[in-house]
Amino acid sequence: MAYAGITGWGKCLPHGVLTNADLASFLDTSDDWIVSRTGIGSRRIADCLLADMAEVAAARALACAGLEAADLDLIVFGTTTHDDQCPNMASGLQARLGAGPCAALDLNTACTSFLYGLSAATALIRTGVVRNALVVGAERISPYMDWDDRNVSVLFGDGAAAVILQATEQEEGVLLEKLGCYGDAREILRIHGIGGAYVHSGRLAGVTEWQFEGQEIFKKAVTGMGLACEDVLSRAGIQTQDIDLVVPHQANLRIIEAVAKRAGIEMDRVFVNVHRYGNMSAATVPVALCEALEAGRIKPHATLLMPAFGGGLTFCAHLVRWGSRTTPIETSDKELASPERSALDIVLDYRRARERGVS
Repeated sequence: MAYAGITGWGKCLPHGVLTNADLASFLDTSDDWIVSRTGIGSRRIADCLLADMAEVAAARALACAGLEAADLDLIVFGTTTHDDQCPNMASGLQARLGAGPCAALDLNTACTSFLYGLSAATALIRTGVVRNALVVGAERISPYMDWDDRNVSVLFGDGAAAVILQATEQEEGVLLEKLGCYGDAREILRIHGIGGAYVHSGRLAGVTEWQFEGQEIFKKAVTGMGLACEDVLSRAGIQTQDIDLVVPHQANLRIIEAVAKRAGIEMDRVFVNVHRYGNMSAATVPVALCEALEAGRIKPHATLLMPAFGGGLTFCAHLVRWGSRTTPIETSDKELASPERSALDIVLDYRRARERGVS
């Protein structure tokens, strides 16, 4: 039986750091208020395109795996915040990397986009359609944020990460997954102002209004991720004590703690970096995966549990067996250009643009 092992990984975080104190300079909030409710202390703000971050993350993942871009058979780009919708982001990344005529597709299931993309690429490898795949989770949320809405502007940040999957006979990579969606609850998390529906209704496209019902989202998130974790563990015939590390979607600390408690897994076996980056949507799980490896939290042949939820309301959990290698074969020197503005200046520019009614 063919498996799809994870052989490369790479992340790219914007240089600009937006602290809670920065937010308090124009919002009625404070560091104590934000940390006590979310566990978030700062987030990154990009002064570049989404494609720039994805290119750096992908180049680092390829080097880590010891592959060239021309070796790729497939690129899956998971995101909600495209630079372009047509043509898609994956085709642009293919061109930037020099990956030749490999397959290239975008996938949008909001915050679960990376893990849904991991499932899609794994399935294509298992069926023999492709052998080497690049899966990206990347978001540039800051231009779409309503920075005067305290309920959401404290939560989100920008970032990107990527992994390489390769066909192998070893039992590694995604072993089992549970994918699901509470479509009847999709209205509790909606960004008005993106998409053709808003032009049709007379709204100004690009000037967003966030519909975000926090308490209901919390309940659905914990339930969905909890049920998905139970499903994969049950089908795998393993217990929670067999899980070496949980690498969850980093929505906020309360949700992470609630999911771990429901699963019966101690927080010392849960990787958390939400305090540094906030919720990067599709980028949270792959960035956390990269940092868990950097920190030595993932050992050879470790068993990982990776749950997530996102707008839609999509949810999932993936049971992953790591391979024998936890360090890069090579490294890439590709970097983002130095930003021309601070994170706070970028955000203030977005606020001024909204006041003028410009997307």
